[in-house]
Amino acid sequence: MNRRRHQSHASGFPICAMILAALIIAAGGVLHVFYKNNQIKISREIDALDRRVEHSRLEIRTTEMRMDQLLNRFVIRKQLEQNGSTMRSIPLAVVEEIDSASSNRRSVASTAP
Repeated sequence: MNRRRHQSHASGFPICAMILAALIIAAGGVLHVFYKNNQIKISREIDALDRRVEHSRLEIRTTEMRMDQLLNRFVIRKQLEQNGSTMRSIPLAVVEEIDSASSNRRSVASTAP
């Protein structure tokens, strides 16, 4: 009853609780920054992988285009002529189709008529 009105009634518990809350908030902020940084790193790695995949697809398409150009019969014929090859085209009447399934022989070509 005779207590002073301006006397502090605060004990050490509220101060400890406030310090603990500040530590928890600080730890939460640090963890948030850590996880956000990891998320950004993973995002950059995914973007780099996407760029590598697109680059590889482009290289595949370029290689297929070059293969098609090299396997073009007209280009091959022109290159043979430019190189002075003795190979010449043959008429279609000379070409024979041989059905290897109906033949009992192991070889496809034969010298017998």
